This record gives sequence, structure tokens and C-alpha cells, in this order.
Amino acid sequence: MTGTPARQDGTRPAPPGRSTTTLPKAHLHLHFTGSMRPATLLELADRHGVRLPAALRSQEMVNLSPDERGWFRFQRLYDAARNCVRTAEDMQRLVLEAAADDAAEGSRWLELQVDPTSYAVHVGGITPALEIVLDAARTASAVTGAEVAVVVAASRIRHPLDARALARLAARYAGSGPGTVVGFGLSNDERRGSTADFAPAFAIARRAGLASLPHSGELLGPDHVRETLRALHPDRLGHGVRSGEDPALLAELVAAGVALEVCPASNVSLGVYPSMADVPLRRLVAAGAQVALGADDPLLFGPRLAAQYRSAREDHGFDDAALAALARGSISASRAPEATKRRLLAEVDDWLARPGEGAQGR
Repeated sequence: MTGTPARQDGTRPAPPGRSTTTLPKAHLHLHFTGSMRPATLLELADRHGVRLPAALRSQEMVNLSPDERGWFRFQRLYDAARNCVRTAEDMQRLVLEAAADDAAEGSRWLELQVDPTSYAVHVGGITPALEIVLDAARTASAVTGAEVAVVVAASRIRHPLDARALARLAARYAGSGPGTVVGFGLSNDERRGSTADFAPAFAIARRAGLASLPHSGELLGPDHVRETLRALHPDRLGHGVRSGEDPALLAELVAAGVALEVCPASNVSLGVYPSMADVPLRRLVAAGAQVALGADDPLLFGPRLAAQYRSAREDHGFDDAALAALARGSISASRAPEATKRRLLAEVDDWLARPGEGAQGR
């Protein structure tokens, strides 16, 4: 990278290289409603007579404050989008389109996160809601080029007993391949509820062989991550990015093999960091953390998965070898079957072995 001007932090931008779109990878942090195409949202809103807030009709990346007021606005927008998903056909469409969009960006394994409670009222209960998503995941896996598994997520703003019910439901459909439930999560505002109160639900999920995948360490800092580690014993952390503020905590995560689902566009939209360049991606990787980049809710936050990898190159100076290492981390941290992991890791090696593609390789 000689000859390229250094940034203020001493790093140099990586030169244009191989395509981040063709880089094989796994996508481990994508929410069901948040995966929706903007055009699909507008079509469903018109079909069901839902009046959307102007921010959703503008199709621009939202910019929020990192406080409860900002989260309230985010939740209001998310709920408005979710209110447009009214039928089994709508739900199936979201899964198929999410998988197709991921496949077009090089994602070969997708773990799509869904709270079936949110859609149960329209399809006859949480069990039919989950089965609709699982059936669509199997279809998408067969036709799109991206294999799709499901993470069932409870919400921090609901009672912990609701989380136990969801954990039992997730356990009934536990598996390791496409169209199965591979993990159990906990989402929504980290500042709400007591993390320890959700421990019984995560224990139910772990006994069924499901990965423990709670959100932590985006809106709140290292203390909340520590609480999550002790109470929920995560395999991965949804976000976890603020663990970089505490070297001792970060070292603990690395030693425990807890992967971080880092979603840079989400961090910026929610006001956690002022720009993609300020996300401490290089610090996390330098400390040895296993990082899986994710898009979180591209309907609201804008960039999809490949753009997160482009940011690693353009904003943090990652070269092709470093991007390949990120992709390997996403695959290794996934709940894909071992044979699938071996195949995808070999595809990453093949990508890296190709000649560089120059400026067109973005």
C-alpha cells in the first residue's frame, strides 16, 4: 500500500481489489422485516392500505440519536414496516427476496432472525408463523443460491415468560441445515428489561442444541456485555462492537470464542458512531476477535451486506486477504453444517487466489 496517503490514524486505504460482491460469505445478522426491499414495502403498504411515515417512503438511510428518543423513532419506523406484512404470502416473499438479495451479494449461508410473535395475529399463531418462515427458507435454499436457516428471537420489551414460550417453540424445530432453527436470540432496546431474567429461556434453547445469540454491546457498553456473558452464555453477540472499549473484556470474549456480529451501517444510523470509519473494526480484529459483518436492517439503515465489506476496505484499509479473513470468520461462526463450512471456506480460498480485479472489483 505504499504511495497511498495515510489517514490520521496511521492506516492506509486498501487499493481496489477483488469484488466484495463475489466474495463468498455467511450473513449472520439480518432481521426478517428489516431485510425487506424498499420497493416491496411500498407495494405491500399500498396493497394493505397502510400509511407509511415519510422516512420509509423516502428510501433514505435514517439517522437517529443514540438515546431512548432515537430508539423510539427507530421502533416506530420498524413497527410501521412490520405492519405491512399481513399474510403468509407476504412472509414467504420476504424470505425469498432476502435470500435472493443475499445470494446476489455473495452470501452463501444466511441466518435470518425472526420473532414469530410479531406476525402470529395474521396467520393463526406463533407456530404457523414460524412454519411459514421455515417452509420459505427451504424453498429459498433450493432456488436462490443462498442456504437459509432461522434464528428465533425474543424481545426484551416483552415478558421473560414469552421468551420461554418462544424458546420451547424454537427447540421443536432445532436443526443444523437449511429450513431449520439454528439459534435463539434476544433483540430490541438493550436498555429495557433485566438480561438475567431471560436466562431460563436461553437455557431451554441451549438444551435443544441451539446457539445462544443475544444482542448486546451496541447501545450499551462493556458492562452490559459482561452481564450478557454471565447470564446468557452467548456463542455470538449481536453487535458486541462496544466491547472494543474495554481491552480486558475484549480479551475475555476472544478467549471464550464468542464471535461478534458487527453491523457498521446500523452503528452509524443509530448514532453509536459518527461514521463508518469510526466503527472500531480494525481494533476488534487486531485483538483476535472473530467478526462476522452483518447488515442488520437494510430497509432502514441502507447498505446491504457487500457494502459492509466495502467499508472494511475503503474506511479501514482492509486488503483482500483481510476481507477473506472476515468472510472466513463469518462462515466459521455460523451454524451451517460442517460440510457446508468446508465448501464455503474453500470457495473463499478460490476467491483470494484469483487475479485482482482492479478498480472494477468493488
